[in-house]
Amino acid sequence: MEILKIILTSLGSVVLLFILTKLMGNKQMSQLSMFDYINGITIGSIAAEMATSLEGDFLYPMTAMLVYAASAICISFATCKSVRARRILTGKPLILYENGRLYDKNLLRAKLDVNEFLVQCRVSGYFDISALECVYLEPNGKMSFLPASDKRPMIPSDLGLLPPKESSCPNVVIDGKVMEENLRITGNDRKWLDKQLHAEGARLSEVALAFVTPDNSLTVCKKTATPTDKSIFE
Repeated sequence: MEILKIILTSLGSVVLLFILTKLMGNKQMSQLSMFDYINGITIGSIAAEMATSLEGDFLYPMTAMLVYAASAICISFATCKSVRARRILTGKPLILYENGRLYDKNLLRAKLDVNEFLVQCRVSGYFDISALECVYLEPNGKMSFLPASDKRPMIPSDLGLLPPKESSCPNVVIDGKVMEENLRITGNDRKWLDKQLHAEGARLSEVALAFVTPDNSLTVCKKTATPTDKSIFE
């Protein structure tokens, strides 16, 4: 009976966590502010306690989870609507380096020393900080790097070139199933798709992925059941 209760409460906590995560937004899974980080850990801890508690009312931890989730939603709403609230609750970027100068007071505020700063620069591909114009510490704890104008990679506009505009490639077949809506967005129909697959020598059931490129051609990736042990990284 106790095992059954654990199973049911565990499933309930998973469903509730999924719903709360959807309500709080994808920020909980990507770029976390300090509040989001603490809030996520707390909700996870309460959910674990709710799942394994054999005594007491499970409504208590559920209520606590709802309160934390409601707090996160209210704070997200406030930061979206008010610049002042955003600065207070989320924070603002700190300039750590600019024009050859390291701002030691900002490094101290960020709880970083020079070595940690240099590690982050190297991780981002900058082994020579003279190649940087400035470095910011964002409110989510990540660093943003602006390369010096004479050190950044060359881009087509530097040469007076205008490349064709890039666009996304809609997936029209996934695991042998036609994505009808995506196919319609490309301006093509099922007859066009069948013709393209025939030209590639592929049956629909053999296709793992097929997408339409910007020039309206079909790229097909076939399924294969043959394993391979080749690895270029060994």
